[in-house]
Amino acid sequence: MKILTGNDLPTGDVIWWAGDGWSRRVADSVDVGEAGDDLARREEAARHVIGAYVIDATATEDGPRPAHIKDRIRALGPTVRPDLTLKPADPDVGQWVI
Repeated sequence: MKILTGNDLPTGDVIWWAGDGWSRRVADSVDVGEAGDDLARREEAARHVIGAYVIDATATEDGPRPAHIKDRIRALGPTVRPDLTLKPADPDVGQWVI
């Protein structure tokens, strides 16, 4: 199966094509088949999404599962606990550029 993903233009959040619009949940995504590239171009032209692309996925009982690890990480979130990440606004860490 093929699903469409990209980033929400105003927020930068990862989003997934749900058939009638975009969702922040990969479980809501639908198979776009061969129409995915055309759909991505239309949605980008309408400024509904940025960086849209088609990925391979496997259908599961919980919804589509992205085939590639990169897209699974995009679907499920960070691989590190938030409390372990560097906080750029924290004056104790110095002048880090992230």
